[in-house]
Amino acid sequence: MASSNIHRNGAQRGIISNKFDRPLKPRHRPPSPGSTFRRNSSAPRSADAVPGRVRVAVRLRPRNPEELIADADFADCVELQPELKRLKLRRNNWDSDTYEFDEVLTEYASQKRVYEVVAKPVVESVLDGYNGTVMAYGQTGTGKTFTLGSLGEGDTSDRGIMVRSMEDIFAELSPDTDSITVSYLQLYMETLQDLLNPANDNIPIVDDPRTGDVSLPGATLVEIRDQQSLLELLRVGEANRIAANTKLNTESSRSHAILMVYIRRSIVDNEDIESSENGGDTPNFITKPSKPLVRKSKLVVVDLAGSERVHKSENNAHVPFRDSKLTRMLRDSFGGTARTSLIVTIGPSPRHRGETSSTILFGQRAMKVENMLKIKEEFDYKSLSRKLEVQLDKLIAENERQQKGFDDEVEKINLEAQCRISEVERNFADALENERLKCQMEYMELVKELEHKLVLNQERHEYNHFGADRGEGPASSSADVSDLKMLLEKESKQRKAAEEEVERLKSQLGKYTLSEGGEDLEVIKLQNLIEDEANQKKKLEEEIIILRSQLLQLNFEADQMRRCLESGSSGSSFPASDPSMTQVRHSQLKDTGNGPKSSVTTLFEQVGLQKILSLLESDDANMRIHAVKVVANLAAEEANQKRIVESGGLTSLLMLLRRYEDETVRRVAAGAIANLAMNEANQELIMAEGGITLLSMTASDAEDPQTLRMVAGAIANLCGNDKILLKLRSQGGIKALLGIVRCGHPDVLSQVARGIANFAKCESRSSNQGIKSGRSFLIEDGALPWIVQNANNEAAPIRRHIELALCHLAQHEVNAKDMISGGALWELVRISRDCSREDIRSLARRTLSSIPTFKSELRRLRIEC
Repeated sequence: MASSNIHRNGAQRGIISNKFDRPLKPRHRPPSPGSTFRRNSSAPRSADAVPGRVRVAVRLRPRNPEELIADADFADCVELQPELKRLKLRRNNWDSDTYEFDEVLTEYASQKRVYEVVAKPVVESVLDGYNGTVMAYGQTGTGKTFTLGSLGEGDTSDRGIMVRSMEDIFAELSPDTDSITVSYLQLYMETLQDLLNPANDNIPIVDDPRTGDVSLPGATLVEIRDQQSLLELLRVGEANRIAANTKLNTESSRSHAILMVYIRRSIVDNEDIESSENGGDTPNFITKPSKPLVRKSKLVVVDLAGSERVHKSENNAHVPFRDSKLTRMLRDSFGGTARTSLIVTIGPSPRHRGETSSTILFGQRAMKVENMLKIKEEFDYKSLSRKLEVQLDKLIAENERQQKGFDDEVEKINLEAQCRISEVERNFADALENERLKCQMEYMELVKELEHKLVLNQERHEYNHFGADRGEGPASSSADVSDLKMLLEKESKQRKAAEEEVERLKSQLGKYTLSEGGEDLEVIKLQNLIEDEANQKKKLEEEIIILRSQLLQLNFEADQMRRCLESGSSGSSFPASDPSMTQVRHSQLKDTGNGPKSSVTTLFEQVGLQKILSLLESDDANMRIHAVKVVANLAAEEANQKRIVESGGLTSLLMLLRRYEDETVRRVAAGAIANLAMNEANQELIMAEGGITLLSMTASDAEDPQTLRMVAGAIANLCGNDKILLKLRSQGGIKALLGIVRCGHPDVLSQVARGIANFAKCESRSSNQGIKSGRSFLIEDGALPWIVQNANNEAAPIRRHIELALCHLAQHEVNAKDMISGGALWELVRISRDCSREDIRSLARRTLSSIPTFKSELRRLRIEC
């Protein structure tokens, strides 16, 4: 009887809600471009598309040992059809009643399966801001407590809905901004008791007139941070829960156990997100200032007492299920604003068919109840105020720190200035003292010198005075003058003789020089004649080479024309069955396919490689262009590359890039270098001779797309060598590639993309081997924006190379933040889903699932790959 009363009240409330109210439209939450959310709680989950209808599942308990003995001769009273979501309840051996539920779970259904179909949709709604309720109803001993409250301590697969729901909640919430509080109560004999504080055994139920919610003042609220604290809380609650002996199950709970989980979640309002195009390829999201919102939701898990009739299991008076307090506590669950799931548990024994039928009918009536789902969110101005206060405190502290730093710097500058001034004053005083001492020393030296001269003058004056008195002075002076005259005449004669000897030697030298000059003129004339003849010979040889080449080309064209004419008239001139004619035609077709190659090879064999290379430095522009074309064709064959390099061909090609500005010469020379750069040994020689610098200069000067394509191809080949990676980057190889993209031609961009992909692959390999550390050189040189912009290019070769480059860059944690801020994460998600090549898709998925930064960002954006 209690069951029918319960349903009657709930059904009436559901009818009233359906009559006067409309279900709240689910709030639109725009997904990020290229992403799929893990869940979509806004969409109705029920099969009949009623958003707020109570979902009901039925679960059959397997036979216990007592029933295996007592009911051994009887068949089960129920028959399940899970694939049709139906249940048959036998009346007798010939007749049965059929019922349909949202889910039908057999006795073999796992706890994980039960959680996913019954409780998980409710938990997801709670995480999105709705209230949710999960209830278990059924006869004593049919497994309600096992379904809801099993802790799984012996076997983790036995964990019940309480434990599993909290695991999902902890996985989704952030401990920094969100909070979870829990109450654990029991309702027994119309008394509401706190299982976390058993002394509190008369908790009142109060209705909030403003919001209409039910509150429980005095109930213990425990904030939990992890799963372990929840398990300890549940153990304490279960230890305090009242268990009474019954005839059906000596360990069954005689009270209603109610676990209430309150979730407070800070969110950012994303309704103002707008999408715009950035460069035509990459999405750019502009978020308007967000509103401070808080979503408060509640999850209620109710383990109801046994639903069997009183005379079969109860020893004393017991309040039925639909008592007044339980009705008030569950007012939001039936006919309210919460998303509700009900699981009814039944047993297979035919002895309890009446209770099984009553339980099934209760579930059928509960399926008719509809709730008006309503999200509960409010502006969190307090949180915003606290954040602003913290930010203001930080700014004040930063300002004070900067002011202190400024003051310290000013004081330091003042001290340094004072020290410098003191040092300058000290140096000036020292210099002034030194100068004073120096002047004093010079003054004393001058005084001494003057005194000495004065003494000498006085002595000389006295000597002259004494000589005059004796009469010896004039005679001595005359003798001295005569000696001086004789010495002067002797010196004059010697000087004149030396000048005559110099003149004689100059005359002889002039005669000798004149005779030698005549012979030199003859030699110079002969040398000029020899050089003229050599130049004439060189020009003749060059003309012969050109004529030979033209002759071979004309012969080739004549052969092609003749073969075309013969093939056109073969039907009428020769019988089809002539074997000799068939062989000739086959030979002609073979020669036609190898015509250009045979012409170049013939020229190579007749003239010689060294002669062809010497023509690269010819003064004749046409000769130079013809020679570089021949070298480029020869370099296309791997067998010729070694001989070209050993003969100095690589050096000559690089000299052409350095010396000449002719577009044709530079284009063909760059193509020949690109062919040689396909060999790893040649790549190191190219780098050693400054090839990357010359290619970079050519890339910056050239405008012709074909020239740029050849240069980009050469650099792309060099980017595939691990040994020259650092040198390539230091000499401007990456920046040269990025400069080439100005051309915009698809063939040019394809070579640029190939080079970036080769560089990213080699760089990733070096990082894995521990040779390189730190951010990618591509990111440091500014290649990431262009990579992201062309990741979804219409041209398949460009797109394929760029996708590979992105995957290689993303394999290293150090590049993750730059890639997220640069928009590369969205392209990686797209590649993991939409790329036409399975190997690239797998690489992108593996990268996204292995890099912690990407995993965290995807989890924050609720994107699954």
